[in-house]
Amino acid sequence: MNVVLISPHFPPQFFLFAVALKERGVNVLGLADAPHHELRPELRDALAEYYATNVEDLDQARRAMGWFIWKRGRIDRIDSHNEHWLGLEAQLREDFNVEGPRPAEMHRRRTKSGMAGLFRKADVPCPPGELVQSDDQVRAFARAHGYPLVFKPDLGVGAARTFKVTSAAELDAVLAQPLSGYIVQPFIEGTIVSYDGLVTRDGRIVFETSHVYSGGIMEVVTGKLDVYYWNRREIPRALRTLGQRVVDGFGIRERFFHVEFFERPDGSYCALEVNIRPPGGFTTDMMNYSADIDVYRLWARMLTGDPLTDFTYERKYHVAHVARRRGRSYRLSHEELVQRLGDRLLVFRDVPEVLAGAMGDQMYLIRDPDLGRLTEAIADIQAS
Repeated sequence: MNVVLISPHFPPQFFLFAVALKERGVNVLGLADAPHHELRPELRDALAEYYATNVEDLDQARRAMGWFIWKRGRIDRIDSHNEHWLGLEAQLREDFNVEGPRPAEMHRRRTKSGMAGLFRKADVPCPPGELVQSDDQVRAFARAHGYPLVFKPDLGVGAARTFKVTSAAELDAVLAQPLSGYIVQPFIEGTIVSYDGLVTRDGRIVFETSHVYSGGIMEVVTGKLDVYYWNRREIPRALRTLGQRVVDGFGIRERFFHVEFFERPDGSYCALEVNIRPPGGFTTDMMNYSADIDVYRLWARMLTGDPLTDFTYERKYHVAHVARRRGRSYRLSHEELVQRLGDRLLVFRDVPEVLAGAMGDQMYLIRDPDLGRLTEAIADIQAS
């Protein structure tokens, strides 16, 4: 079996996908922009072939695929587990007739306008929204739905180029700039929560979890807030039902998924967006620590045809990603935290710069079976 992994070195822990595939006897073919000697040794050892090029250049990526086929034969799968490369994955699948989502299907799942149609078809509540076409149209939308409003790129995740409008005067200023490719929606009040997991090629969810976020990514990035998020040990029934509808309605198969919702104060849910890949940052490690499992090996088993009928798990711990930012004064030093947290501290590390805006400059991964104690530890880490 030949599997192409795009950018297998990022995020840093994703090399474990390549290692897990090699353990299953797969020829792992790496495609990235990093020089071979800069890859960590475990990743170099896991790769049967490696092609370093400008992966942003589709022609260069196609040349790499041709080289892989010349060296190893037919390609069975292409994956990256990374939002940035999902479009490239799909295009290369179409170009080289590889199984998996193709461009039209991926575009429908990744654009907010496409998601809205799929949410409605799956009977999952979502905010009203319209692609921006004209000033008059946007003003009519504002009259119908009131303020605040949120403008987001139709294609894109996170807070990049996303902004909130709270008044008619602010709207006038926004309309003075180009908004081609934007969607406008009412601002939804609520806590951002997720339904995350791994689904097999026959649509069976073999692992599921849910995370609760301290703030919306737009507010975190623009306000440079200290962010944290943690997993639930028990998933609310209503959230699980809606999440499963999304996975089924979007036709997600043989992949990780990350579905975000607003959880309103009354306990109801409103879908925010879907990502056809694992949740970002180091969340795959958090999944492992929460249940003492290995989702990297689990994915590799699934991809190589294992039905996973023997796989069971229990979410034994709440695991939190707790961030700090450089240049900010905190009440407890790192050394004091290490002593106070004890064996609840799993990992401390710098966050890659490209992720730091949304996830902080430094990260503590902590776990505890008791949510109250976990919450106290979060407060200790971020107290100023």
